[in-house]
Amino acid sequence: MWIFAFFDLPVKTKADRKRYSTFRKALLREGFSMLQFSVYARHCSSEDDAGAYARRVELELPPKGHVRLLAVTDRQFGKMAVFLGPERVAVEPEPTQMLLF
Repeated sequence: MWIFAFFDLPVKTKADRKRYSTFRKALLREGFSMLQFSVYARHCSSEDDAGAYARRVELELPPKGHVRLLAVTDRQFGKMAVFLGPERVAVEPEPTQMLLF
């Protein structure tokens, strides 16, 4: 399962830019990776895990702007078409899980 965070935050004032930076850094701390500007994604092991990360993101929401969260399955994520210019490129692979015994 993957959880996406899409956001449009104001950056007109110095305080707005600070809140944007704080929110972006919070996403990175939670293990999200940037797919595009203002589009971040994180792999989760289950729907419950994705819900937990959604709640963590909610705690970091800035007072202004728009934030959307979307959870998709690995299969749906794998069907995504990704283009770099006119050329199609591979979708990011699912992270490998470490096994501890």
